[in-house]
Order: sequence, then structure tokens, then C-alpha cells
Amino acid sequence: MVATEVEAAAGRISEDRDAMEEPTPDPAFVDVDQGLTLAGIAFLCLLLVAMIIRCAKVIMDPYSAIPTSTWEEQHLDD
Repeated sequence: MVATEVEAAAGRISEDRDAMEEPTPDPAFVDVDQGLTLAGIAFLCLLLVAMIIRCAKVIMDPYSAIPTSTWEEQHLDD
């Protein structure tokens, strides 16, 4: 009786060992670290594009960025 239990336990151990030796499946597309890195780079690229557009607008029409309430009236005496 003890021998059969030992053989059964040995069989389970060899089955577990066979299951552990199977290769793990590859991830579907990207892993978490690479995904977060790519998302961060994409966010920085979008921020860069937005800043380039904003700076181009200011360069093309610099006075539109200044509120008119801060303009001082110049009194020209003719």
C-alpha cells in the first residue's frame, strides 16, 4: 500500500515537472513596460506638436496673444 502511494506521488511529480517544462506562450503584442514607454513617448510627441503649433501662431500674429486691456493708448498731438 505504501509503495503504491509512493508511485502515485512520483507520477504526480513527474506530471508536474512535465507541465513546468512546457514553454510559456509569447505575449500577444507588447509587454507592460514597453507599452507604457510607447504611451509616454506618444504623449510627449503630441505635446511637442501642440507647442509647435502654438508657437507658430504666436510668431505669425504676436499681438493677438496680448489682451487688448493692457494696451496703452498713445495720445498723438497733431
